[in-house]
Amino acid sequence: MNSFNQLQLLEPLQRAVSELGYQSPTPIQAQAIPHLIKGRDLLGCAQTGTGKTAAFALPILQRLTLSQRRPKPRKARCLVLTPTRELALQIADSFRAYGRYLRLSMAVVYGGVGQSPQVRACARGVDVLVATPGRLLDLMGQGHIHLDKLEIFVLDEADRMLDMGFLPDIKKVIGQLPAQRQTLFFSATMPASIAQLAGGMLTEPVKVTVTPAATPVESIDQQVFFVAQSDKRALLGFLLKSSEVARVLVFTRTKHGADRVVRQLGQIQVQAEAIHGNKSQNARQAALQKFRSGRARVLVATDIAARGIDVEGISHVINYDLPNEPECYVHRIGRTGRAMAKGVAISFCDAAERTTLRDIERLIRKAVPVVKDHPYQMAPPSQPRQDKKGFNRGKKSRSNWRHAHGARTAA
Repeated sequence: MNSFNQLQLLEPLQRAVSELGYQSPTPIQAQAIPHLIKGRDLLGCAQTGTGKTAAFALPILQRLTLSQRRPKPRKARCLVLTPTRELALQIADSFRAYGRYLRLSMAVVYGGVGQSPQVRACARGVDVLVATPGRLLDLMGQGHIHLDKLEIFVLDEADRMLDMGFLPDIKKVIGQLPAQRQTLFFSATMPASIAQLAGGMLTEPVKVTVTPAATPVESIDQQVFFVAQSDKRALLGFLLKSSEVARVLVFTRTKHGADRVVRQLGQIQVQAEAIHGNKSQNARQAALQKFRSGRARVLVATDIAARGIDVEGISHVINYDLPNEPECYVHRIGRTGRAMAKGVAISFCDAAERTTLRDIERLIRKAVPVVKDHPYQMAPPSQPRQDKKGFNRGKKSRSNWRHAHGARTAA
Protein backbone atom coordinates (compact mmCIF):
# COMPACT_ATOMS: atom_id res chain seq x y z
CA MET A 1 0.00 0.00 0.00
CA ASN A 2 1.68 3.19 -1.20
CA SER A 3 -0.71 5.95 -0.18
CA PHE A 4 -3.01 6.97 2.67
CA ASN A 5 -5.64 7.58 0.00
CA GLN A 6 -6.01 3.80 -0.30
CA LEU A 7 -7.05 3.47 3.36
CA GLN A 8 -10.49 5.05 2.81
CA LEU A 9 -10.04 7.62 5.54
CA LEU A 10 -12.36 10.61 5.84
CA GLU A 11 -11.26 13.74 3.98
CA PRO A 12 -10.49 15.73 7.19
CA LEU A 13 -8.18 12.93 8.32
CA GLN A 14 -6.53 12.75 4.89
CA ARG A 15 -5.94 16.48 5.01
CA ALA A 16 -4.43 16.32 8.49
CA VAL A 17 -1.97 13.52 7.71
CA SER A 18 -0.99 15.24 4.48
CA GLU A 19 -0.20 18.47 6.34
CA LEU A 20 1.85 16.46 8.83
CA GLY A 21 3.98 15.22 5.93
CA TYR A 22 2.78 11.62 5.95
CA GLN A 23 3.05 10.06 2.51
CA SER A 24 2.96 6.26 2.67
CA PRO A 25 1.50 4.25 5.56
CA THR A 26 3.91 2.18 7.61
CA PRO A 27 3.39 -1.61 7.65
CA ILE A 28 1.39 -1.56 10.87
CA GLN A 29 -0.80 1.27 9.58
CA ALA A 30 -1.46 -0.51 6.28
CA GLN A 31 -2.32 -3.76 8.06
CA ALA A 32 -4.32 -2.41 11.00
CA ILE A 33 -6.34 0.58 9.77
CA PRO A 34 -8.68 -1.26 7.35
CA HIS A 35 -9.69 -3.77 10.05
CA LEU A 36 -10.05 -1.16 12.78
CA ILE A 37 -12.30 1.00 10.60
CA LYS A 38 -14.63 -2.01 10.40
CA GLY A 39 -14.70 -2.32 14.19
CA ARG A 40 -12.57 -5.46 14.60
CA ASP A 41 -10.62 -6.17 17.79
CA LEU A 42 -6.87 -6.14 17.25
CA LEU A 43 -3.81 -7.74 18.83
CA GLY A 44 -0.71 -5.85 17.74
CA CYS A 45 2.90 -6.80 18.41
CA ALA A 46 4.86 -3.71 17.41
CA GLN A 47 8.09 -1.98 18.33
CA THR A 48 8.21 1.70 19.15
CA GLY A 49 8.85 3.89 16.11
CA THR A 50 6.65 1.82 13.77
CA GLY A 51 3.82 4.34 13.44
CA LYS A 52 1.66 2.51 15.97
CA THR A 53 -0.13 5.57 17.37
CA ALA A 54 -1.43 6.66 13.98
CA ALA A 55 -2.40 3.04 13.28
CA PHE A 56 -5.00 3.17 16.05
CA ALA A 57 -5.73 6.91 16.35
CA LEU A 58 -6.83 7.45 12.74
CA PRO A 59 -9.46 4.67 12.60
CA ILE A 60 -10.69 5.58 16.10
CA LEU A 61 -11.23 9.18 15.06
CA GLN A 62 -13.06 7.99 11.95
CA ARG A 63 -15.38 5.63 13.85
CA LEU A 64 -16.21 8.21 16.51
CA THR A 65 -16.98 10.80 13.84
CA LEU A 66 -19.19 8.53 11.73
CA SER A 67 -21.26 7.29 14.67
CA GLN A 68 -22.32 10.92 15.33
CA ARG A 69 -22.87 10.36 19.05
CA ARG A 70 -22.00 12.99 21.60
CA PRO A 71 -20.32 12.14 24.91
CA LYS A 72 -22.50 12.51 27.98
CA PRO A 73 -21.23 14.33 31.09
CA ARG A 74 -18.60 12.33 33.00
CA LYS A 75 -18.52 9.71 30.26
CA ALA A 76 -15.87 8.77 27.71
CA ARG A 77 -16.42 7.17 24.32
CA CYS A 78 -12.83 5.98 23.79
CA LEU A 79 -10.18 5.23 26.42
CA VAL A 80 -6.48 4.82 25.67
CA LEU A 81 -4.67 3.40 28.69
CA THR A 82 -0.90 3.85 28.71
CA PRO A 83 1.82 3.40 31.36
CA THR A 84 3.54 6.80 31.67
CA ARG A 85 2.71 10.47 31.79
CA GLU A 86 5.03 11.30 28.91
CA LEU A 87 3.51 8.69 26.65
CA ALA A 88 -0.03 9.78 27.59
CA LEU A 89 0.77 13.37 26.65
CA GLN A 90 2.32 12.34 23.34
CA ILE A 91 -0.61 10.12 22.38
CA ALA A 92 -3.03 12.93 23.23
CA ASP A 93 -1.00 15.33 21.07
CA SER A 94 -1.20 12.84 18.19
CA PHE A 95 -4.97 12.54 18.51
CA ARG A 96 -5.27 16.32 18.45
CA ALA A 97 -3.01 16.60 15.41
CA TYR A 98 -4.86 13.94 13.41
CA GLY A 99 -8.27 15.19 14.52
CA ARG A 100 -7.62 18.90 14.01
CA TYR A 101 -10.43 19.17 11.45
CA LEU A 102 -12.93 17.08 13.41
CA ARG A 103 -15.30 18.21 16.13
CA LEU A 104 -14.23 15.72 18.76
CA SER A 105 -13.27 16.45 22.35
CA MET A 106 -10.11 15.06 23.94
CA ALA A 107 -8.61 14.97 27.41
CA VAL A 108 -5.55 13.44 29.05
CA VAL A 109 -5.34 12.46 32.72
CA TYR A 110 -2.19 11.50 34.61
CA GLY A 111 -0.72 11.80 38.07
CA GLY A 112 1.94 14.12 39.41
CA VAL A 113 -0.12 17.27 38.80
CA GLY A 114 -3.29 18.76 40.28
CA GLN A 115 -6.47 17.02 39.19
CA SER A 116 -8.79 20.04 38.95
CA PRO A 117 -8.32 20.76 35.21
CA GLN A 118 -8.69 17.05 34.47
CA VAL A 119 -11.89 16.87 36.53
CA ARG A 120 -13.33 19.82 34.59
CA ALA A 121 -12.48 18.17 31.26
CA CYS A 122 -14.16 14.92 32.30
CA ALA A 123 -17.23 16.73 33.64
CA ARG A 124 -18.18 17.83 30.13
CA GLY A 125 -17.71 14.32 28.75
CA VAL A 126 -14.98 13.43 26.24
CA ASP A 127 -14.79 11.58 22.95
CA VAL A 128 -11.19 10.46 23.53
CA LEU A 129 -9.67 10.04 26.98
CA VAL A 130 -5.96 9.18 27.27
CA ALA A 131 -4.99 8.10 30.77
CA THR A 132 -2.46 6.48 33.05
CA PRO A 133 -3.92 3.80 35.34
CA GLY A 134 -3.38 5.39 38.74
CA ARG A 135 -4.96 8.78 38.07
CA LEU A 136 -7.79 7.21 36.05
CA LEU A 137 -8.75 4.95 38.96
CA ASP A 138 -8.58 7.94 41.32
CA LEU A 139 -11.01 9.92 39.16
CA MET A 140 -13.28 6.90 38.73
CA GLY A 141 -13.32 6.33 42.48
CA GLN A 142 -14.37 9.95 43.05
CA GLY A 143 -17.14 9.65 40.48
CA HIS A 144 -15.59 12.13 38.02
CA ILE A 145 -15.49 9.68 35.09
CA HIS A 146 -17.56 6.60 34.18
CA LEU A 147 -16.70 4.02 31.55
CA ASP A 148 -20.05 2.23 31.19
CA LYS A 149 -20.73 3.86 27.80
CA LEU A 150 -17.27 3.26 26.38
CA GLU A 151 -17.20 2.27 22.71
CA ILE A 152 -13.45 1.71 22.14
CA PHE A 153 -10.73 0.60 24.57
CA VAL A 154 -7.00 0.69 23.75
CA LEU A 155 -4.40 -0.92 26.01
CA ASP A 156 -1.02 0.37 24.86
CA GLU A 157 2.45 -0.83 25.88
CA ALA A 158 0.95 -3.84 27.67
CA ASP A 159 4.33 -5.43 28.44
CA ARG A 160 5.56 -2.26 30.11
CA MET A 161 2.30 -2.06 32.07
CA LEU A 162 3.01 -5.47 33.56
CA ASP A 163 6.67 -4.63 34.20
CA MET A 164 5.55 -1.59 36.19
CA GLY A 165 3.09 -3.59 38.29
CA PHE A 166 -0.09 -2.20 36.75
CA LEU A 167 -1.85 -5.54 36.19
CA PRO A 168 -4.23 -5.14 39.20
CA ASP A 169 -5.12 -1.62 38.02
CA ILE A 170 -5.72 -2.83 34.47
CA LYS A 171 -8.09 -5.50 35.74
CA LYS A 172 -10.00 -2.93 37.79
CA VAL A 173 -10.45 -0.72 34.73
CA ILE A 174 -11.50 -3.62 32.51
CA GLY A 175 -14.07 -4.60 35.13
CA GLN A 176 -15.84 -1.28 34.58
CA LEU A 177 -16.06 -1.55 30.78
CA PRO A 178 -19.18 -2.61 28.87
CA ALA A 179 -19.07 -6.05 27.30
CA GLN A 180 -19.90 -4.65 23.88
CA ARG A 181 -16.89 -2.63 22.80
CA GLN A 182 -14.00 -2.61 20.35
CA THR A 183 -10.71 -3.51 22.03
CA LEU A 184 -7.19 -2.84 20.76
CA PHE A 185 -4.21 -4.42 22.51
CA PHE A 186 -0.61 -3.42 21.73
CA SER A 187 2.64 -4.79 23.11
CA ALA A 188 6.26 -4.65 21.93
CA THR A 189 6.84 -8.20 23.16
CA MET A 190 4.43 -11.10 23.55
CA PRO A 191 5.47 -13.40 26.42
CA ALA A 192 2.96 -15.91 27.79
CA SER A 193 1.67 -13.54 30.48
CA ILE A 194 0.83 -10.89 27.88
CA ALA A 195 -0.81 -13.38 25.54
CA GLN A 196 -2.97 -14.63 28.42
CA LEU A 197 -4.08 -11.10 29.30
CA ALA A 198 -4.94 -10.38 25.67
CA GLY A 199 -6.88 -13.61 25.34
CA GLY A 200 -9.24 -12.56 28.11
CA MET A 201 -9.90 -9.13 26.59
CA LEU A 202 -10.24 -9.68 22.85
CA THR A 203 -12.94 -11.25 20.68
CA GLU A 204 -11.75 -12.92 17.46
CA PRO A 205 -9.00 -10.32 17.04
CA VAL A 206 -7.04 -9.48 13.93
CA LYS A 207 -3.37 -10.18 14.70
CA VAL A 208 -0.74 -7.80 13.38
CA THR A 209 2.99 -8.34 13.90
CA VAL A 210 5.27 -5.89 12.13
CA THR A 211 8.59 -7.18 13.52
CA PRO A 212 9.40 -10.48 15.23
CA ALA A 213 8.81 -10.34 18.97
CA ALA A 214 11.77 -8.94 20.92
CA THR A 215 13.79 -8.23 17.76
CA PRO A 216 15.27 -4.71 17.47
CA VAL A 217 14.52 -2.84 14.28
CA GLU A 218 16.97 -3.59 11.51
CA SER A 219 18.02 0.03 10.97
CA ILE A 220 19.80 0.15 14.36
CA ASP A 221 23.56 -0.48 14.40
CA GLN A 222 24.19 -2.26 17.72
CA GLN A 223 27.59 -2.18 19.41
CA VAL A 224 29.01 -3.20 22.78
CA PHE A 225 32.07 -1.70 24.45
CA PHE A 226 33.72 -3.78 27.18
CA VAL A 227 34.83 -1.29 29.82
CA ALA A 228 35.51 -1.25 33.55
CA GLN A 229 32.81 0.41 35.64
CA SER A 230 35.34 3.02 36.77
CA ASP A 231 36.07 3.96 33.13
CA LYS A 232 32.47 4.34 31.91
CA ARG A 233 32.46 8.07 32.67
CA ALA A 234 35.62 8.65 30.62
CA LEU A 235 34.36 6.47 27.75
CA LEU A 236 31.10 8.39 27.56
CA GLY A 237 32.98 11.68 27.37
CA PHE A 238 35.24 10.26 24.68
CA LEU A 239 32.32 9.09 22.53
CA LEU A 240 30.55 12.44 22.84
CA LYS A 241 33.54 14.14 21.16
CA SER A 242 32.42 12.57 17.89
CA SER A 243 30.52 14.88 15.55
CA GLU A 244 28.39 11.88 14.53
CA VAL A 245 27.01 11.49 18.08
CA ALA A 246 24.51 14.29 17.67
CA ARG A 247 21.41 13.79 19.84
CA VAL A 248 21.96 11.17 22.52
CA LEU A 249 19.72 9.29 24.93
CA VAL A 250 21.73 7.72 27.77
CA PHE A 251 20.23 5.05 30.00
CA THR A 252 21.25 4.42 33.59
CA ARG A 253 19.90 1.79 35.95
CA THR A 254 19.12 4.18 38.82
CA LYS A 255 17.80 7.70 39.38
CA HIS A 256 20.92 8.70 41.32
CA GLY A 257 23.06 7.29 38.53
CA ALA A 258 21.24 9.51 36.01
CA ASP A 259 21.84 12.62 38.11
CA ARG A 260 25.49 11.68 38.57
CA VAL A 261 26.06 11.28 34.81
CA VAL A 262 24.48 14.70 34.17
CA ARG A 263 26.81 16.31 36.71
CA GLN A 264 29.83 14.57 35.20
CA LEU A 265 28.90 15.69 31.68
CA GLY A 266 28.53 19.25 32.94
CA GLN A 267 32.13 19.12 34.10
CA ILE A 268 33.25 18.57 30.49
CA GLN A 269 30.86 21.24 29.13
CA VAL A 270 28.29 18.83 27.64
CA GLN A 271 24.76 20.13 28.12
CA ALA A 272 22.65 17.30 29.55
CA GLU A 273 19.34 16.85 31.35
CA ALA A 274 18.03 14.00 33.50
CA ILE A 275 14.54 12.51 33.51
CA HIS A 276 13.42 10.02 36.15
CA GLY A 277 10.75 9.31 38.73
CA ASN A 278 12.08 11.72 41.35
CA LYS A 279 11.62 14.65 38.96
CA SER A 280 8.39 16.65 39.07
CA GLN A 281 6.16 16.58 36.02
CA ASN A 282 7.11 20.17 35.18
CA ALA A 283 10.82 19.35 35.47
CA ARG A 284 10.43 16.30 33.23
CA GLN A 285 8.56 18.27 30.60
CA ALA A 286 11.18 21.05 30.72
CA ALA A 287 13.98 18.51 30.28
CA LEU A 288 12.21 16.91 27.32
CA GLN A 289 11.64 20.29 25.70
CA LYS A 290 15.33 21.20 26.02
CA PHE A 291 16.25 17.86 24.45
CA ARG A 292 13.75 18.26 21.59
CA SER A 293 14.86 21.82 20.86
CA GLY A 294 18.56 20.91 20.87
CA ARG A 295 19.41 23.07 23.87
CA ALA A 296 20.38 19.84 25.62
CA ARG A 297 22.41 17.46 23.47
CA VAL A 298 22.10 14.56 25.93
CA LEU A 299 19.12 13.24 27.87
CA VAL A 300 19.92 10.80 30.68
CA ALA A 301 17.01 8.59 31.71
CA THR A 302 15.91 5.58 33.68
CA ASP A 303 13.79 2.90 32.02
CA ILE A 304 10.41 3.83 33.46
CA ALA A 305 10.80 7.55 32.82
CA ALA A 306 12.01 7.04 29.25
CA ARG A 307 9.22 4.78 28.03
CA GLY A 308 7.17 7.66 26.67
CA ILE A 309 10.01 9.55 25.04
CA ASP A 310 9.22 10.06 21.37
CA VAL A 311 11.81 12.51 20.05
CA GLU A 312 12.76 12.66 16.39
CA GLY A 313 16.39 12.56 15.35
CA ILE A 314 17.94 10.62 18.25
CA SER A 315 21.20 9.54 16.62
CA HIS A 316 22.50 7.35 19.45
CA VAL A 317 21.19 5.42 22.42
CA ILE A 318 23.91 4.64 24.95
CA ASN A 319 23.31 2.02 27.63
CA TYR A 320 25.61 3.39 30.33
CA ASP A 321 24.31 0.52 32.47
CA LEU A 322 22.80 -2.60 30.92
CA PRO A 323 19.19 -3.12 31.99
CA ASN A 324 18.24 -5.73 34.57
CA GLU A 325 15.57 -7.16 32.25
CA PRO A 326 16.67 -8.14 28.72
CA GLU A 327 13.33 -6.93 27.29
CA CYS A 328 14.20 -3.41 28.43
CA TYR A 329 17.14 -3.45 26.03
CA VAL A 330 14.73 -3.72 23.09
CA HIS A 331 12.62 -0.84 24.40
CA ARG A 332 15.67 1.32 25.06
CA ILE A 333 17.33 1.03 21.68
CA GLY A 334 13.98 1.51 19.94
CA ARG A 335 14.29 5.21 20.78
CA THR A 336 16.66 5.54 17.82
CA GLY A 337 16.33 4.19 14.29
CA ARG A 338 12.68 5.28 14.21
CA ALA A 339 10.55 5.39 11.07
CA MET A 340 13.29 3.51 9.20
CA ALA A 341 15.95 6.13 9.98
CA LYS A 342 19.43 4.93 10.83
CA GLY A 343 20.48 4.84 14.46
CA VAL A 344 23.27 3.55 16.68
CA ALA A 345 22.84 1.71 19.98
CA ILE A 346 25.98 1.49 22.12
CA SER A 347 26.16 -0.59 25.30
CA PHE A 348 28.81 -0.33 28.00
CA CYS A 349 29.48 -3.72 29.59
CA ASP A 350 31.66 -4.24 32.65
CA ALA A 351 32.71 -7.58 34.12
CA ALA A 352 29.62 -7.86 36.31
CA GLU A 353 27.32 -7.29 33.31
CA ARG A 354 28.63 -10.08 31.05
CA THR A 355 25.80 -12.43 32.09
CA THR A 356 23.22 -9.72 31.40
CA LEU A 357 24.68 -9.21 27.93
CA ARG A 358 24.38 -12.94 27.19
CA ASP A 359 20.72 -12.83 28.27
CA ILE A 360 20.10 -9.92 25.91
CA GLU A 361 21.77 -11.73 23.02
CA ARG A 362 19.63 -14.80 23.68
CA LEU A 363 16.50 -12.65 23.59
CA ILE A 364 17.35 -10.85 20.34
CA ARG A 365 18.77 -14.04 18.83
CA LYS A 366 22.04 -12.49 17.72
CA ALA A 367 25.42 -11.49 19.12
CA VAL A 368 25.98 -7.77 19.60
CA PRO A 369 29.18 -6.78 17.73
CA VAL A 370 32.06 -5.88 20.03
CA VAL A 371 34.02 -2.66 19.43
CA LYS A 372 37.61 -3.31 20.48
CA ASP A 373 39.27 -0.20 19.11
CA HIS A 374 38.65 2.24 21.96
CA PRO A 375 41.00 3.67 24.60
CA TYR A 376 39.23 2.15 27.62
CA GLN A 377 39.03 -1.43 26.45
CA MET A 378 38.78 -3.75 29.44
CA ALA A 379 41.37 -6.47 29.47
CA PRO A 380 40.03 -10.04 29.56
CA PRO A 381 39.62 -11.34 33.15
CA SER A 382 42.62 -13.68 32.70
CA GLN A 383 44.96 -10.80 31.88
CA PRO A 384 46.16 -8.03 34.24
CA ARG A 385 44.81 -4.64 33.29
CA GLN A 386 47.42 -2.38 31.69
CA ASP A 387 48.25 0.90 33.32
CA LYS A 388 46.56 3.66 31.31
CA LYS A 389 49.68 5.81 31.45
CA GLY A 390 51.40 3.39 29.10
CA PHE A 391 48.28 2.22 27.26
CA ASN A 392 49.75 2.40 23.72
CA ARG A 393 47.00 0.29 22.18
CA GLY A 394 44.45 2.71 23.62
CA LYS A 395 46.07 5.67 21.92
CA LYS A 396 45.93 3.87 18.63
CA SER A 397 42.33 2.84 19.27
CA ARG A 398 41.35 6.40 20.06
CA SER A 399 42.52 7.46 16.62
CA ASN A 400 40.83 4.54 14.89
CA TRP A 401 37.42 5.13 16.54
CA ARG A 402 37.49 8.84 15.80
CA HIS A 403 38.39 8.21 12.19
CA ALA A 404 35.50 5.77 11.78
CA HIS A 405 32.95 8.08 13.46
CA GLY A 406 34.07 11.42 12.09
CA ALA A 407 35.17 12.73 15.48
CA ARG A 408 36.81 16.09 15.96
CA THR A 409 39.97 16.29 18.05
CA ALA A 410 39.44 18.52 21.08
CA ALA A 411 41.25 21.82 20.78
